[in-house]
Amino acid sequence: MARSKTYSEAISLLNTCQSNAATIEAIRKSGGRMNEYAVAEMHDYLRKIGYKPDDLNQLNVVHITGTKGKGSTSAFTERILRTHIPGGKIGLYTSPHLCAVRERIRINGEPISEEAFAKYFFEVWEKLENDPKTLTPQTPQFPIYFRLLTLLAFHVFISERITATVLEVGIGGLYDSTNIVPKPIVTGITSLGLDHTAVLGNTIEEIARNKAGIYKKDVPALSVVQDQGGEVLKEVAEKNGAPFEVIPTISPTPLGLPGAHQLINASLAVALSSKFLSIQKYPFQAPTQSSTSTSNLTSGIPESFVKPLAETRWPGRCQQVQQGEITWLFDGAHTIESLRSCAEWAFDGDRKPNVLIFNCSGGRAGESLLNELLATGSKKQGMSKEELGRQFDSIIFCTNVTYTDGHFKSDLDAKAIDPNDLSHLITQNALRDSWIKLNPSFDPARVHAVASIQHAINIVRGLGEKQVLVAGSLHLVGGVMEVAGLQDALSMV
Repeated sequence: MARSKTYSEAISLLNTCQSNAATIEAIRKSGGRMNEYAVAEMHDYLRKIGYKPDDLNQLNVVHITGTKGKGSTSAFTERILRTHIPGGKIGLYTSPHLCAVRERIRINGEPISEEAFAKYFFEVWEKLENDPKTLTPQTPQFPIYFRLLTLLAFHVFISERITATVLEVGIGGLYDSTNIVPKPIVTGITSLGLDHTAVLGNTIEEIARNKAGIYKKDVPALSVVQDQGGEVLKEVAEKNGAPFEVIPTISPTPLGLPGAHQLINASLAVALSSKFLSIQKYPFQAPTQSSTSTSNLTSGIPESFVKPLAETRWPGRCQQVQQGEITWLFDGAHTIESLRSCAEWAFDGDRKPNVLIFNCSGGRAGESLLNELLATGSKKQGMSKEELGRQFDSIIFCTNVTYTDGHFKSDLDAKAIDPNDLSHLITQNALRDSWIKLNPSFDPARVHAVASIQHAINIVRGLGEKQVLVAGSLHLVGGVMEVAGLQDALSMV
């Protein structure tokens, strides 16, 4: 019987490449390396699907990594390049997705279609299937999930003759599957911080060294001003023969992404875009403030960058969506720092969330994350944490399982969740206990630990007019958008 080559079948096969919870933990502890052959294996997979590393140079890559803000920086950069390359095709590869896997691979801001995803997926899959010999006995015939999607993105962008590619690193830099492009046009590193799961090492210096692995010989190596780790970035850049430059923060300007922290991300995007357009000889207007050289472009903003910066969209991050009587406030923040930024946005002005839907990975300190949300929110509102807590009507801690029958939408299937944790709602009940501990006067009957996102939506639907903050996990945000029928909110165009 001939194999079906539909989008649904492609996602089913892709999901067989997901790592389970134990493997994910091993990857995190190894700093994304898994083994010494990580990059060599990726090169071998690339060969199997018919490409040489040098073929990737035609994608004209802007390569971006960092601990915080790399997705937002990628979104700003993509929007600027799309505006400045008329008739061009701008590829954007990011992770994770919110509702559909194909969101990770965009052309001119739009996810590739289901038909295109299926077509290109099976072209990659069948070449891997027909060449079963692997680099080492431990190497799987089919690469793990993120590697396979990276290969697919390369194949899509080459096949579609992409003009420029904004490539976001998955984990780290040095050993990441995106780090096989021999000569990007420009590379950049966003703000560094301790990753929430001790990925890449236990110090900022170890993290910086790994992230700086994307710096290449003779390729401009940019970084935002770092609180820590900046000297390590400079050291690695010099060792790799990459011209290093620290990018100062631009003057305040209207941005399409809310939050004071976005100015740092926009600054790097302005510098990356300026370098790219200059190197590739695309015209753009001079900065709004006088400058004498390309290296000073970030002292002001090129006039033609102002509009795309203001029009940038990045779904699921500090995003407000109105749906009938419900105001949804989405932010996938999942670290102390990002939840601080989330709270500064979510409790600002007319936003006063009175329902919280929250989840986080089992290994994270749920109580500290919730405490940060309350502490920053109460400061923003000028009240105590206890007073802020009492403003909530209902608190819902749910798993990332999509539906009440225990099934995931196939695009959202997550084998990385510990089945024991899932079946006993271990994380959700621990979060519930943490909330009650932080808010001892809060009615425990209004703090729910539920088994699916659909359970959570059903509770919200029965509450009437509410402002609902969804945070703690991008997977959760995507699942809520899916179940609540908010797919239109995913547009970047």
